[in-house]
Amino acid sequence: MDQNRMSATRRHLMSWGVGRALPGHAAERHTGAATVVLEDPRHLTAVLGSDLAGPHSVVLTPGTAPEHPDVPGPLVVGYQGSLSEPGGDLSVDDSFFLQTQDYATSAYMSVIGATLVRVTEEADFEAFLADADRARAEGEFAAFVTDPAVQLADVCALGAGPAGDGPATRLYVGQEGELSTSPWGGRLGGPGDGFASAVAAWNRADTDAAHPGAVALGGTVPEGVRSAALTERPWLGRYLAALDAVRELRARGLDGIRVSGFGERLAPAPAGPSAAADTDDAGLPLLLWTDEAAYVHAPGAGRTFRVGRQAGELVETLLVCGSLDAAAEHADRDRLGEVEAFFAGAGVPLRSTGLLGAGT
Repeated sequence: MDQNRMSATRRHLMSWGVGRALPGHAAERHTGAATVVLEDPRHLTAVLGSDLAGPHSVVLTPGTAPEHPDVPGPLVVGYQGSLSEPGGDLSVDDSFFLQTQDYATSAYMSVIGATLVRVTEEADFEAFLADADRARAEGEFAAFVTDPAVQLADVCALGAGPAGDGPATRLYVGQEGELSTSPWGGRLGGPGDGFASAVAAWNRADTDAAHPGAVALGGTVPEGVRSAALTERPWLGRYLAALDAVRELRARGLDGIRVSGFGERLAPAPAGPSAAADTDDAGLPLLLWTDEAAYVHAPGAGRTFRVGRQAGELVETLLVCGSLDAAAEHADRDRLGEVEAFFAGAGVPLRSTGLLGAGT
């Protein structure tokens, strides 16, 4: 496989596992799912003969992909191994390898390459919640889930919100032809039902659920259990954004990373209201710091800015207070205004915009 196709396959695989849309693959511009993964190659003909996959899709099938060099359509890629078995490995063309681990045992496993960590049973979900609670209260993030080689699967079902997930982003065709968005997801029908039917089933499931993302874990975590946990923890989306931010800084070789609002604040005595404005909003920037510097991370955009620790304290004050006027009661207004204007000019507003993610 040439380098461009391999690069596209890697991007599609990670988008499929995590449940986040690929940049530029909007449902209104493309037909079918961006990525379709088959558990059994005998369903490939049915998938290619349906509208589940469009000309811009990547379809992954076990074994060797059939060659159709002159036929326009989706990119069909063969793989070896499994994407549905905890502890299993997938390989593509002997040049890309992806391991799948269940959440509860991942803390005891060594990360040796690209790894997708999944909730495969209720015990995994409980372990995920325990780690999130500890990070929120104590600022201690589990080392394995912030490893730069690790991605957490099915984040929409874990509190990240609905943006970017659904049949337009990913589909999974199980051993018996059951259709979902993930191997542990609720059923959306079968290949013969078509793409519109899968979308309608996804929308019905979300309409009936207290929190978006019901399908992704619908086959393994009871919806009442999932919904109750997310209702109790409205900050889980922000926690997931913090995991992304810490992974990015660890990939730069940094350690001793702390995140404002998770166990502590950068300022020794942070000023602001008792109910901080950045408590639950997953779209607001995150302030992180080490002993040497502070960092402002924009979720969604995936952009991170390094700033001095004093500037970091001003950013924190703006985030905690929620507005320049409120923050000016606790710090110099002119300096706060300069910091706010800088980030606004960079497309990273330090206040809620009502959108998931900020920046460009």
